[in-house]
Amino acid sequence: MNDYFAKALYKPTIDNYKVGDRQINYASLGAATLPTVIFFHGAPGSWSAFIDYFKNDSLLHMAKLIAVDRPGFGYSNLGNSEPSLDNQALLLKHILEVNASTPTILVGHSLGGPIIAKLAMNYPDLVNGLIMIAPSVDPELEPDEDWFRMPLHTPFLRWILPASLRVTNDEIYFLENELKSMSDQWKNIEVPVTVIHGYNDKLVPVGNASFAKTNQINAEYVDMVLIEDMNHFIPWSRPDLVNDAILKHLETKKALPRDNASSSIQK
Repeated sequence: MNDYFAKALYKPTIDNYKVGDRQINYASLGAATLPTVIFFHGAPGSWSAFIDYFKNDSLLHMAKLIAVDRPGFGYSNLGNSEPSLDNQALLLKHILEVNASTPTILVGHSLGGPIIAKLAMNYPDLVNGLIMIAPSVDPELEPDEDWFRMPLHTPFLRWILPASLRVTNDEIYFLENELKSMSDQWKNIEVPVTVIHGYNDKLVPVGNASFAKTNQINAEYVDMVLIEDMNHFIPWSRPDLVNDAILKHLETKKALPRDNASSSIQK
């Protein structure tokens, strides 16, 4: 990290906290008086998935940036998985609480999408906006992969996987049931929402974006940004769209009534 930020005016600080016997590691940069933007990676991943955003001057002038190692990844007890979305939200709640004095926008990619949704459902007073990037949210669109994920979840075969892939397998193996368990809670999300998804996403089908829009019926608005010829890796292939979404949330907070939600197709 030091080499990456060697020529930057500022570099993020790395910190952690504990909830019981679990440690959560995160990077942060920016003034505490600014609104907070918190990034949540997919599976596998770590906070460094969003490292480039910490060099974005337009964001740093408007927000304090935080990126988290989700439970089981990076330096948050690598290899110790937590498939329960409720438990993950509980472990991550502290970051929202310590930044509660300013508006907080959550950005989640892939499996980070249902994580930020769960945070907004469980702790609505701590969340002011959601940006869901290629989110895995529709249980009906989860692939039928039990034939190989179930054996890899057993003690007999878990050891063959690297730690980050072991956690990834655990999360994905339970994800369909976790999503089903939150199906009646989407209506509890009332903050502005942006969904960014690619039509050519082979890992998380674009139908997940439609699910997110249809089910967040009480969101202040749901902006849909759908990208032609785009795969799953939007945070790195099209950071401009992520930046634009963040800036809109920061600048407008409550930009549109729900019935005026916009939809666009990007090329």
